[in-house]
Amino acid sequence: MHNRLAFILLCLMGWFTASAQVDSTNVDIDSLAVDAVSVTDTIEVTGPNIITNAASLKVFFEKLYTVENLKKGKINIVHIGDSHIQADLMTNIIRKALQARYANGGAGFSFPHQLAKTNGSYLTRYKSNASWRSRRNIFPTEAGMDVGLSGIGLETRENFVVELNVKDSAYDFNTIKVITPGNASQFDVATSSKIIVLESTVPKKITHKIKNGEVLGSIADKYNISITQLKQANGLKNDRIRAGKTLKIPTSELQKREVKRSEFIPLTLESDALTHYYHSTNALDKIYLLPNKEQKEYNLSGLVLENDAPGVIYHSIGVNGAKASDYNKYPLFFNQLPALNPDLVIISLGTNETFDKMGADAFMDQLSTFITNVRAKNPNVCVLVMSPPPSLFKRKYPNTIAASYSKNIQLQEEALKYATWDLFSEMGGLYSVPRNAARGLMSTDRVHYSKDGYEKQGRLFTEAFIKAYDNFKTNRD
Repeated sequence: MHNRLAFILLCLMGWFTASAQVDSTNVDIDSLAVDAVSVTDTIEVTGPNIITNAASLKVFFEKLYTVENLKKGKINIVHIGDSHIQADLMTNIIRKALQARYANGGAGFSFPHQLAKTNGSYLTRYKSNASWRSRRNIFPTEAGMDVGLSGIGLETRENFVVELNVKDSAYDFNTIKVITPGNASQFDVATSSKIIVLESTVPKKITHKIKNGEVLGSIADKYNISITQLKQANGLKNDRIRAGKTLKIPTSELQKREVKRSEFIPLTLESDALTHYYHSTNALDKIYLLPNKEQKEYNLSGLVLENDAPGVIYHSIGVNGAKASDYNKYPLFFNQLPALNPDLVIISLGTNETFDKMGADAFMDQLSTFITNVRAKNPNVCVLVMSPPPSLFKRKYPNTIAASYSKNIQLQEEALKYATWDLFSEMGGLYSVPRNAARGLMSTDRVHYSKDGYEKQGRLFTEAFIKAYDNFKTNRD
């Protein structure tokens, strides 16, 4: 333990020496030292890419060991964060890598971000014929608007159909779970629609293509109607017609017409204390959500998609702009979290707090409250905290507050009984943003990362995760 702390402190001394930084929360952004940030050949700070305090994950690793070796059961990992997580880029890399190694238990948590008019995972696509009202947890609580497990409230009072399509066949599902506030029975589901054919009689349609030399009189005689009837049916004001044109021929004859319409056939839902669910013996890639006709308002907190195979389910929940305090102010989020049966909760928060200039102590208080809330509803869960990645203020000032968070997250890991993965160091440390941007790993705002950047983070975490788990297996006996 002392050796690890010594290594951490040496790294942190390197970060802060370059900017002679005091507590950054007491320093105006415009006064931060920036000279070194423009130097592209500064020393890149990277750690050994390990998960520290991995002993706190023993219970989780034991269950993963059982699933891996007995090929039975599910292991549920829930990754919670902000905009870095909402897009499901880093988390999808981790999901696919862990499922390739330890088996695929399903897509996990899913939310119709398209209906909330925001970005989300590519794994699923949602369409609806109704308009939906949404509210992110970053906003103050609002009476009548429940914000639950997705971190985004989604509701409507309209009659609706929601179509869910799975875009990646690896995530076809057998079970769908519907999560609602209070586990209210607000939704029905249907896997297909029944086509109903209706027959009716309608006036028979007859048309006549005008030939050279034909006049209205000859055409009217042919169909045994008057010239006046012919002119009225076609809106003609005079007797002039032109070859090649088409005339409608009025008639009193009737003909049969078939009218086809779709009718959704709701399926029988089972329920437990936290969800309503449907199980199919055949794997599905499409399903419909329908309104329970006994309800007048509909609020969807999210869905869970699982297959019948044992393995890892990697749930991803993120909200653009979210802070730990935003999750903390909505108890429904924590009340619904047990619906995912989490064995491990991974927390990726902190970036938005740095842009509020929140001090490290205040951030750690909010993080501790978040972890306490998670454990209150999931007493056996293990927790891993990722530090926020490097970023810049105003696209040029190094985010020293994120460096401070990274230090404090690691220093308090044993007291708060969680494991840590230092993403801040693994992406290069305080002065890494220009270098990462030059490599195509950063977005233009120098806060978010590019697709390549998030995927690199995912690969780095997967490497550290497998290393920690393999070390557990080596020392297990």
